[in-house]
Amino acid sequence: MSAILEFEQVTKRLGGRTVLDRVDLAVERGEIFVLVGASGMGKSVSLKHMIRLLTPDSGAVRVDGERIDEARGRALERIRDRFGVLFQGAALLQWMSVADNVALPLREKTRLSESAIAERVHACLELLGLEESADAAPAELSGGMRKRVGLARAIVGEPEIILYDEPTSGLDPVTSRHIDGVIGDLRDRLGVTSVVVTHDLHSALAIGTRIAVIDRGRIVECASPAAFVRSRNETVQAFLAAQHITRTGDWEEGNRHGK
Repeated sequence: MSAILEFEQVTKRLGGRTVLDRVDLAVERGEIFVLVGASGMGKSVSLKHMIRLLTPDSGAVRVDGERIDEARGRALERIRDRFGVLFQGAALLQWMSVADNVALPLREKTRLSESAIAERVHACLELLGLEESADAAPAELSGGMRKRVGLARAIVGEPEIILYDEPTSGLDPVTSRHIDGVIGDLRDRLGVTSVVVTHDLHSALAIGTRIAVIDRGRIVECASPAAFVRSRNETVQAFLAAQHITRTGDWEEGNRHGK
């Protein structure tokens, strides 16, 4: 495998505080890379740097070797078009139907005909088990279904990389594990690279090929799930203990990618 996303000594200060402190990381092509940590430790800020919603104060962010932190205009848009993003709250437009929400990126960024758009939207909804909800309004759906609609919109442009910002936030445990399964299935079926930001270690252990923990702006551990739960790093052990995760457990049965 080769790295498709790279941070090299990335530093970012916000509000007078160092949020990212000389961060180095590399996301390999086709993997599910999970970034975990407590609130305010730099997870979402890292995600925003990957698509240039934020620019580092120093350091480099590369997408397939190309500096997105230096890209401008059409070059920046071309790199961003390689991404799909599932925002924390799904970010659906309440006055549009499910199908129209999913179609929105294609209508804004492509010259596809309406029939071609409809065909691609139907395929994405079918992939995520939402074809019967195409005409529904977002307000009519459960939280888990809204997340899946957000995912359909994220993949409709056929991205190479999908970024997930707290995909299980606000969901009950059963629905959270269902979303985990959807993330793994999309990786298996579409071959996409996935970066997942979460505070949910149960989710991270279920889906990740590698898990990195960020603490006070620094990556303090990065390992496969099996190695992660056996880490002697104090921050990792405190995080595991807080979520009642032991070195052996049900997570070993659920993880398909990161043994």
